[in-house]
Amino acid sequence: MDDRQLQSLEQKVGELIQLCEQLDAENRALKTETQNWKIERETLIEKTDTARAKVDAMIQRLRALEKEC
Repeated sequence: MDDRQLQSLEQKVGELIQLCEQLDAENRALKTETQNWKIERETLIEKTDTARAKVDAMIQRLRALEKEC
């Protein structure tokens, strides 16, 4: 293998290392974003459940008032 081929190989290996580092950083960012979406989803589900429970309680109170009248 001559110097030119070796330099070309070194350059390609360097580019591959750089690409791997870039992909690793993107992967970590995507995992963090995914985790944040999961947390937000869980929060929204909890808020929805709370709102649903409040609405159900209001409906029960209205039905009870309706029966009294």
